[in-house]
Amino acid sequence: MTTRLSIFPLPGALLFPRMHLPLHIFEPRYRALVSDAMARDRRIGMIQPRGPHDSGSREPVLFDLGCVGRIAEIEAHDDGRFDIVLEGVALFRTIRELTVTTPFRQVEAELLPQPDEPEALSIAHRASLESESRRFADRQGYAVDWDSVARLDDEALVNGIAQIAPFDSAAKQALLEATGLTERADLIVQLMQFFGRHDGEERVTLQ
Repeated sequence: MTTRLSIFPLPGALLFPRMHLPLHIFEPRYRALVSDAMARDRRIGMIQPRGPHDSGSREPVLFDLGCVGRIAEIEAHDDGRFDIVLEGVALFRTIRELTVTTPFRQVEAELLPQPDEPEALSIAHRASLESESRRFADRQGYAVDWDSVARLDDEALVNGIAQIAPFDSAAKQALLEATGLTERADLIVQLMQFFGRHDGEERVTLQ
């Protein structure tokens, strides 16, 4: 199934189906995007820039895979800014970018099928992820309510960590593109272990 999507390219910002992403919208073209989405179907395609601009455009090249979000909450400010919360609907793969007159970019995209039930981690995978997350949080000085973490289901735990972890855009994209929850959890553990060996660096870089 293909669809037309207005997109919000934002490095480091991941959205997954059934997860939520709060955003503060202040740039004029993305204020226009939010207004347009509210007037139509409330959908926005979240996608990461891949890197520098291509030779024929002032806009950055994009990764192929992103996630459609539906505006679940919105607060409009007097000066035109918005605070919104996106609820993830489905992953999408870009087919082509469209030529448009809107200030924001639009693409033709294929919506990818979602499983009816989220994958469950094995007991060993869950334990490994929680253990490495504790070590990672301690090293970084993060205060975490571990009782609340323990009550999260596997999908919320894995995808929540993927969203908030301080990895670079390429690492974040690898997490988004991981095939299934177990593969994503394994990659998170590897990235946390790598990050722990490079404490002096601001971000993890995945080549």
